[in-house]
Amino acid sequence: MAKIVGLMLLVQILFLAATGAAASSAHPAYEEEAAACGVGGGEEELVVIRREEYDGGRILDITHAYREDMPSWETDEGLGQFLCFPRSMKNGSLANNSEMKMGTHSGTHVDAPGHVFQHYFEAGFDVDTLDLEVLNGPALLVDVPRDKNITAEVMESLHIPKGVRRVLFRTLNTDRKLMWKKEYHTDYVGFMKDGAQWLVDNTDIKLVGVDYLSVAAYADLIPSHLVFLKSRDQLCWLFSGNHPCGSLKTR
Repeated sequence: MAKIVGLMLLVQILFLAATGAAASSAHPAYEEEAAACGVGGGEEELVVIRREEYDGGRILDITHAYREDMPSWETDEGLGQFLCFPRSMKNGSLANNSEMKMGTHSGTHVDAPGHVFQHYFEAGFDVDTLDLEVLNGPALLVDVPRDKNITAEVMESLHIPKGVRRVLFRTLNTDRKLMWKKEYHTDYVGFMKDGAQWLVDNTDIKLVGVDYLSVAAYADLIPSHLVFLKSRDQLCWLFSGNHPCGSLKTR
């Protein structure tokens, strides 16, 4: 009986210690954070700096930050709420955990060969089969004539040198700031089929970047994609955004 009473007393002591700790702070790390951040001491709060340039400018992050009001394909409602916190330290959890749900064709993204070819899709040619050496490296930024889509005539007029493998096409989309408008616009500038075919036949380009949600003009949506993705190693990278491009070489 003495052993049982002793065990019950120990459990009760442990329970009181646990509830006492919970009453003093929601999470044991809070006290350490408060000391490190100078909370209550009048010191300046931590400020997060989002960087776009790394290694002295050798690496530029040209991906678009996700926002609830960023445009989404064929909707005027924008991307909407894509992030939630099912577990939070403020609510007593041991760590912060978030969940994200959105379409894979949101913001800056890359199309896999299986996007428009069913036999590639069934064979498993997903984005993780793409060559990272192609997706990373120096890129040529070209300004496209503002009054038309990217046709064969436009491509020929740009005089892109042989040997260039990555090209970002800056268009009227950037001038109109379409990636900063929640409503989806079908009149964005993109590749027409003949422009895509001219690029494949006459250049060494393996990475194509355009400043809106699709590399292909809305009027020639699937035909342009088929041209770009048919060979599997002719990549179609959908670049969204304009600010970082100011640091790249322009023609």
